[in-house]
Amino acid sequence: MNYQFSARLSTFSSSAVREILKLTQRKSIISFAGGLPAEEHFPVAAIGDAFQRVLAAGNKALQYGLTEGYLPLRESICTWMGNKGVTVTPEDMLLTTGSQQAIDLLTRIYIDSGDVILVEKPTYLSALQVFRSYGATLVSVDTDKDGMDLDDLAAKLKQYRPKMVYVIPTFSNPTGKAWSLERRLGVLKQCRESDTLILEDDPYGELKFGDASVNYPSLFSLDQHPTGSCVVYTSTFSKTVAPALRTGWVMADPEIIRHMARAKQAADLHSSSLDQQTLYQLMEHFDLDGHIEFVRKEYEIRMRQMADLLQEQQWPGVTWNEPKGGMFFWLELPESVDTAELLKTAVDLGVAFVPGISFFAEENAKKNTMRLNFTHNDFEGTVNGMKLLNKAMESVLVK
Repeated sequence: MNYQFSARLSTFSSSAVREILKLTQRKSIISFAGGLPAEEHFPVAAIGDAFQRVLAAGNKALQYGLTEGYLPLRESICTWMGNKGVTVTPEDMLLTTGSQQAIDLLTRIYIDSGDVILVEKPTYLSALQVFRSYGATLVSVDTDKDGMDLDDLAAKLKQYRPKMVYVIPTFSNPTGKAWSLERRLGVLKQCRESDTLILEDDPYGELKFGDASVNYPSLFSLDQHPTGSCVVYTSTFSKTVAPALRTGWVMADPEIIRHMARAKQAADLHSSSLDQQTLYQLMEHFDLDGHIEFVRKEYEIRMRQMADLLQEQQWPGVTWNEPKGGMFFWLELPESVDTAELLKTAVDLGVAFVPGISFFAEENAKKNTMRLNFTHNDFEGTVNGMKLLNKAMESVLVK
């Protein structure tokens, strides 16, 4: 058979980095590579109890569900988001198979081949993969510790007239940055004035470290919403409950939600109704806010442990910023270092990370950056992994 694959297949091309990362699945590898939550903190008993309550309700729990998602869960999420300054109804929301599907569905209904999407420099690599698969032209906007550079954004809005801007303003992947309120309002103002849609990805917003009184409002909450909003907001239970439940949600103007639902119906009819019903029972009978607070504190301890270990290494020419939340450290090494090559050495020694080049939209991106996850490994695993990473670093850094 002569298989005639679509031209789109080329956008999913493999890379040497992906092939190397396959090796990290070996039990002998200590991985700082994935964006993985800590398995020991999953609410296993509570999820089991919720699942049993769903099955006790009868066979209907195993039937097909609504494309838009299980209504009681949508109502619960609306109430939960209300505490975060968001006022929406279930009609303004779609439940998705993780927030990753929300990114795909919005791109499918809103972006034509050749349309320009502005992204942060750097940004979430799997979003870049989605955008490229639909033929979008990606242009990066400069960033600093406070978020997108407003002058650079203004210039690129004028030059490229983009269809959409994709952002992770709260504890971004991969850098862990949190935008200032000034930048949030500035980006919102410029995009509204230029009639440019914003896709706000917020998987890490609950994982805040430091001063509990510091607030990071979503762009969606700062804009008029939902009707007429220039923001599409998506989040997920993957980082706060468990990734395997594969349940996220997207909130937007009802017209956008309606079209995304049509696209989802064509893609998978609906996400797992069993998982959605389990999450609803969990929200009704489990202290989810208390659980998130516990996880947040545990992750802050792990973040500070890795920060201390990084400080101890005193690697020459290596810089990083302590994340304000989320799951990642972002490191910049001397320009002479190619972290894709460094990864090969690291994996041979038994430790893995993600080279930073995957997080840039440009083909000529910096090769001297890397992302480290601090949430997945326990104390001992992190200590041992950093020892191995230090050995790899010694092979490329001149002291």
